[in-house]
Amino acid sequence: MTENKTVRANAKCPICGKPRVAEHAPFCSKRCRDRDLLQWLGDGYALPGAPAAQNPDSEIYPQDD
Repeated sequence: MTENKTVRANAKCPICGKPRVAEHAPFCSKRCRDRDLLQWLGDGYALPGAPAAQNPDSEIYPQDD
């Protein structure tokens, strides 16, 4: 079975807007792919929602006193 490496002709990289490359889809390069990964790892992307509790349950998260 052959691997399909086609990319839409008008598809653009979500990071820089350059044309996508099949090898790094949906990005244009390894650099843009890595920049996106760093955004995820650094909490650069977030979904709206209720704020997390400030004082977690002490039975679940014991404090080191």
